[in-house]
Amino acid sequence: MADHCTGMEHRDGELDQRIVSFYEELGARFPDHPPYDPESPWMSAPVGVGIDHVSMNISYSPRGSEAVDVVLDLAERYGLVIYDPQGDEVTGLCGDYEVPVTG
Repeated sequence: MADHCTGMEHRDGELDQRIVSFYEELGARFPDHPPYDPESPWMSAPVGVGIDHVSMNISYSPRGSEAVDVVLDLAERYGLVIYDPQGDEVTGLCGDYEVPVTG
């Protein structure tokens, strides 16, 4: 899934309502469209959104740390998992995943 999310082509289909709700709440807290807040946690904006994922580049800063906390909370609330490509780590659904999910 991470490969297709970061690729040039995204899957077509119906939006996952969990993704829509996650993105709307995240954007209400940390807008990713102009006018840009100078304290924005985003390294690039707008945030990338597909039918089954949200892709974010979060700054290493106090505001970025706050955004990570919000992302973790929203992911748990909406039953989503988080993939961090920097550490190749998958977390979510109230736990850490040591074994890759295949399917």
